[in-house]
Amino acid sequence: MMDYNVLWFILIAVLFTGFFFLEGFDYGVGILMPLLTKREEERSQILATIAPVWDGNEVWMITAGGALFAAFPHVYATMFSSFYMALFLMLIALILRGAAFELRHRHDSLVWHQVWDKAICFGSAVPAFLWGVAMTDLMVGLPIDQSMIYQGTFFDLLTPYSILGGLMTLCLFTFHGANFLALKLDNEQLYVAIRRAGLRSFLGAFILTLILLIIPITKGLLSFQASEIVVFVLAIALLLASAIDLKHLHEKRAFIATSGSIILLTAGFFLAMFPRLMVSNLNPDWSLTITNAASSEYTLSIMTVAALCLVPVVLIYQGWTYWTFRHRIKIDTHHEY
Repeated sequence: MMDYNVLWFILIAVLFTGFFFLEGFDYGVGILMPLLTKREEERSQILATIAPVWDGNEVWMITAGGALFAAFPHVYATMFSSFYMALFLMLIALILRGAAFELRHRHDSLVWHQVWDKAICFGSAVPAFLWGVAMTDLMVGLPIDQSMIYQGTFFDLLTPYSILGGLMTLCLFTFHGANFLALKLDNEQLYVAIRRAGLRSFLGAFILTLILLIIPITKGLLSFQASEIVVFVLAIALLLASAIDLKHLHEKRAFIATSGSIILLTAGFFLAMFPRLMVSNLNPDWSLTITNAASSEYTLSIMTVAALCLVPVVLIYQGWTYWTFRHRIKIDTHHEY
């Protein structure tokens, strides 16, 4: 029988993987929207691609955070104290982004729309960047003492390597968003700008991913197992395939490839972390693991039963939502966004 600690590590990994796959193109669309066009009807068309689903995609983050809190409370406590300022900035950005989606269409003023368009772009770019910073810091290690207390400051999180990680996820999610727009929009003129922006963001994501994997190996910061290297290589190959497909107008294949790349990169991250959840760079023995940071076995068993009941419902609902709004968005259709 599988250990509950391992089971919940896997479940949290799956939840974050689903979140980055779904919310990744949300962030990308939000970043690209004010950059692709100045025409109001085209911006409304772009927003209409994610308007029915963006809030549902956020559920994956909330669920993953709740699972982390319940299954590994010590990790939750240490992580939130470590990333307090970063999480505060992310929360402000997400609140601003959510408000912008709801308030943008309340008035017909051009200035009003432009203000909220910038808010959507900012509210999408900041979390996209900070997720990369956080994941890079978690993998390389943080100054955590034997009492599971973070001993650094907010600026200790912003190392050159972690900033590269943030820029990588920013470019990756932007590329993912471009592929999603190419798949969903029925607008030939806008498609040219989408493809150009997508290929540029791919170039940034591709180069930064290679740098992020090569630097720690050559500097001895990280060591990867053969299985992890295979996963990362496949992720890079899919990223490259996606760019080729986008260039040759194969929108569906391009989106599937970036989706696979994000899924594999996230899987590779969790494989490299296992069985650790937070790495201490002061002393490896002080790292938080699935053993020393977990809730009791009884708590985990109750949570497992609850997850078996609730997770399928969420999956069915989200599947129904995407099926309902699967059609391309046309510019001659009225969009209230």
